[in-house]
Amino acid sequence: MALHHGGTRRDESDERRRLALNPFYGQANPVGGMTTAPPKHRLPDSPLPPTTAYQLVHDELMLDGNARLNLATFVTTWMEPQAGVLMGECRDKNMIDKDEYPRTAELERRCVAMLADLWHAPDPATAVGCSTTGSSEACMLAGMALKRRWAQRAATRKEGGRYPGTARPNLVMGVNVQVCWEKFCNFWEVEMRQVPMEGDRFHLDPEAAAALCDENTIGVVTVLGSTFDGSYEPIGEVCAALDALQERTGLDVPVHVDGASGAMVAPFVDEDLVWDFRLPRVSSINTSGHKYGLVYPGVGWALWRSPAELPEELVFRVTYLGGDMPTFALNFSRPGAQVVAQYYTFLRLGREGYRAVQQTTREVARSLADRIEEIGDFRLLTRGDQLPVFAFTTAPDVTAFDVFDVSRRLRERGWLVPAYTFPENRTDLSVLRVVCRNGFSADLGALLMEDLERILPELRSQPHPLGHDEAMATAFHH
Repeated sequence: MALHHGGTRRDESDERRRLALNPFYGQANPVGGMTTAPPKHRLPDSPLPPTTAYQLVHDELMLDGNARLNLATFVTTWMEPQAGVLMGECRDKNMIDKDEYPRTAELERRCVAMLADLWHAPDPATAVGCSTTGSSEACMLAGMALKRRWAQRAATRKEGGRYPGTARPNLVMGVNVQVCWEKFCNFWEVEMRQVPMEGDRFHLDPEAAAALCDENTIGVVTVLGSTFDGSYEPIGEVCAALDALQERTGLDVPVHVDGASGAMVAPFVDEDLVWDFRLPRVSSINTSGHKYGLVYPGVGWALWRSPAELPEELVFRVTYLGGDMPTFALNFSRPGAQVVAQYYTFLRLGREGYRAVQQTTREVARSLADRIEEIGDFRLLTRGDQLPVFAFTTAPDVTAFDVFDVSRRLRERGWLVPAYTFPENRTDLSVLRVVCRNGFSADLGALLMEDLERILPELRSQPHPLGHDEAMATAFHH
């Protein structure tokens, strides 16, 4: 009888031991025993434990790609742990509340001053600028300022009887600009005049840009680091062509530099390149702090040469600590964490630190480009010697596979390498593009090469390219 009663206790003990040694996932993370998932398209009827909610979201996100292996994006995917701590401490601060968070506002002001000095503003103390959520917002703000200045000039001409009053403003740029410029022209009703690609020229041609300008041109957009191939546009030559245009016609057309990436690369590793406010015709510059500014998304910056380039009526003013803080933004509420992280990175690295990071990244890009060229199956369009970015296509004698096949097979191994077709006039050209960023080391580059060389024998044995659906091709990223 004693054995009979003791046996039940042993069974219970054995069950507890089994669960301890082999914990059942659903038992440890109960959502109805993990047998049913919560609704996805309406609010659940009742709360979940925080650990359960976390686990559900965490597990689903495991199906995302690995950000460090995403060679499509220009956006920063690695920062030091201390930066992450600072951002966590500031995640509840609203950037627009400058009265409530005056020190965060002060760090933004210091970042603007540092960039004005870095980009050789005539008087960094009087240059005006602001943080944004990224380059797209910065470009919108710069475009708005260009349009408002054009409207002021047009009003003056109208008063003098030299303006018909019905003309539509236009903005001149290369076909390679980022899509935010198309959005700007659409949203603010500006005619978009684009210089097409021709032959092996994949960005803006100075003379062609000047030829598209007239008295209704609000400005010319130049790109320091094209997203299509990583090349710098010849900004000095564009300004020279517009100088010649002014001498011939009297038209004074300002230039905006979209330096989303290059404006945080060239000052450190291409110091002799004159592209910034040293060119008198450059009116404004934008950059992405979350690209080669080395900050997690999203933060951008827009700067103007002087207050004269930013019409006063576009600026709202907020007072704090008895002072005057001008604000110019499309957004209202946004986090201050990224601005704080930008200031941290400026302090942490300084000029020498940025130079070391960008030079190393460029060396990784150039070395990787050389190794890909040595394979023999590919032809380089660029070599990573401007932006740490290079584009390549299949060699003329390669007929068994195309760039879309390569992109598809690399994705199977975890690498996200975009394949895309160039725009009008060069739609015959499809390429792969590799963006090297801080955190993409020579070791990771070697692993990419190993995987590329591993998939090539099978690709070479195909009877022909598998073909691709343009709508399903790897997305093109800014």
